[in-house]
Amino acid sequence: MSRGSLARRLPLAMAAVAAVAVLIAALVAWPLLTRAAESSARATLSRTADLTTELVERTYADLPFAGGRRLSERLAALLAPQQVTAYLVGPAAAVPAPLTEADVAAVTTGGTVSDRRAGAGGPWFVEGRTVADGVGVLLVQPSSAARELSGIALARLLLALALGLTVAAVVGVLLARRITRPLGQAAGAATAMAAGDRDVRVDPDGPQEVADLAVALNGLAAALAESEGRQREFFLTVSHELRTPLTSIKGYAEALADGVVPADAIPAAAGTVRAEADHLDRLVADLLDLARLGAVDVAVAPVDLDLAALGAEAASAWAARSGRAGVRFVDEVDRTPLGVRTDPVRVRQIVDNLMENALRVSGDGAVVVLRIGSLAPGWFQVEVRDDGPGLSEDDRRVAFEPGVLHARYRGVRKVGSGVGLALVARLAERLGGRAEAGIAPEGGASFRAVLPTTLPSAHGAVLAPQGAGTGSRS
Repeated sequence: MSRGSLARRLPLAMAAVAAVAVLIAALVAWPLLTRAAESSARATLSRTADLTTELVERTYADLPFAGGRRLSERLAALLAPQQVTAYLVGPAAAVPAPLTEADVAAVTTGGTVSDRRAGAGGPWFVEGRTVADGVGVLLVQPSSAARELSGIALARLLLALALGLTVAAVVGVLLARRITRPLGQAAGAATAMAAGDRDVRVDPDGPQEVADLAVALNGLAAALAESEGRQREFFLTVSHELRTPLTSIKGYAEALADGVVPADAIPAAAGTVRAEADHLDRLVADLLDLARLGAVDVAVAPVDLDLAALGAEAASAWAARSGRAGVRFVDEVDRTPLGVRTDPVRVRQIVDNLMENALRVSGDGAVVVLRIGSLAPGWFQVEVRDDGPGLSEDDRRVAFEPGVLHARYRGVRKVGSGVGLALVARLAERLGGRAEAGIAPEGGASFRAVLPTTLPSAHGAVLAPQGAGTGSRS
């Protein structure tokens, strides 16, 4: 379907509306004007008949009837410009059509005549008055005189409507320019943003709706610039995280290939390579999971399970690993049986990523607390706390955005890559809950996922309670 320019279509549309209004007004006004003109013509003829009668009464008493005929001729000359024919009649006088003998009889016997009747050439108006006994006046006027009056009125009406049509077209052009100019600027800004320009801004001009569009585009440009900036920081963070184990692996591989590693140190070197490879593998797996979750194609398979058993298993695994890392592990997993229906693999991913993040930022002798258990009716939580430097209020707002905290504190204190926390947030959403960052009673940071005990059919269709439970404030 072809689409014309709004700058052309709007004036045409307004002109068309005005033209239709003119046509409708003319169709409605014409019969009204015709009837009004006819009524006005008959009223005028009636007043003329009254004036003519008064004039004849003043002069007829001094004139014989023959003089009355001459007076009739004078009246005819006087009334001719109004297309009125006057007759001064006596009893049984002969009159032309559309007058009749009944009209003569009426005006010569003290009566009056006021009628609209058919005749040669169309309808006629007839007015008659009695002048004196046996003498009367009859006036005849064609209805075409009324049509001339209505034609003049209609012409004036059409002139006014034509002026209105012209004004509508001019206003349409001006309005179209006022609307299309900012719309064109908005379209140009959108095209520039699509081409990668994030510095484009649109002046909020024009009607309120168009100005709102400009404000929305400006907000979109700012949001895209901020989002892309964070993406770049995230890519830099991931590159750094990938390069660190790769550098270690490459160094040991070259040393082993050159034979500079003593035979008794080969197992240790191989162990280091293995550990760095495991770290690299976990990072890549987290990145893949995060990408899948962003595309909402990650599989979620809910089953019925005992949350206490899942928590005890996770606590056992992380207690051993924390000990090897020199971190004091505090087990606050609730051992009270609690039946839930959720995806145990995804819940364990949340636990592992939160614990992995806590161990990365904790030094020797630090405290890490794992808490898994009921939170509120229909909800349970997975929480990890530490006694580290903690997070500011602004940190908590962006804690689950990939790489933001890493970029903010890199080189200042121990930080993780930020991939794990972002993955926790996406997993919590897929399981129908939410992730929160807060302040731990131990003085450090608290991260937790609040999840429903029964995974909703449309994941995320229910709202997790905010600020419930103990041990964190969001």
